Amino acid sequence: MTTTSTARTAVRTTPRLDALVASVREAVDQGLSPDLTAHLVGERLAPHLGAADLLTPEQREPDPTRYRQHLLHAEHDGSFSIVALVWLPGQGTCVHDHVAWCTTGVHTGEERERRYRLVPAGPGVASHLVATEDVVNPEGAVCGFAPPGDIHKVWNAGEDVATSLHVYGADISRIGSSVRRVYELPADR
Repeated sequence: MTTTSTARTAVRTTPRLDALVASVREAVDQGLSPDLTAHLVGERLAPHLGAADLLTPEQREPDPTRYRQHLLHAEHDGSFSIVALVWLPGQGTCVHDHVAWCTTGVHTGEERERRYRLVPAGPGVASHLVATEDVVNPEGAVCGFAPPGDIHKVWNAGEDVATSLHVYGADISRIGSSVRRVYELPADR
């Protein structure tokens, strides 16, 4: 086990996580569009999902009050970061979108996701959200997206702890969060 430095802290890592970081770096360094980068990073992430030697025990620890984010890596040039999100049953996010492209992969358990489309205000109609898709993401599922049009919420509807890896096209150790905006608009569900 080795330790790497991020912009804010030293993070314990595993050889498998080191290999994932190197593979993501290679994909990001190709300089492709955000959508293509998210897709390529997903191809690099998928083989590591479910592997027992990817995360340390500390990086799999949940929080009893809300989902927990463990920063695993922040690239020195700010081009990407990798986090593990650990969800106890019933824990989830608010409706939000992101500051940059994102690739997610379910490492353990199962996550639910509801995707939305923003309907802008018009004559006699207030801005609101329309649910466009409900997705069940089992262990091994990978998804990539880029703004705009990345409005969603995620939660653990299962009975076991769920863990997912998120690769963001930004250094969240510097900016504090991958969330660009929280949506408190009415939604159809």
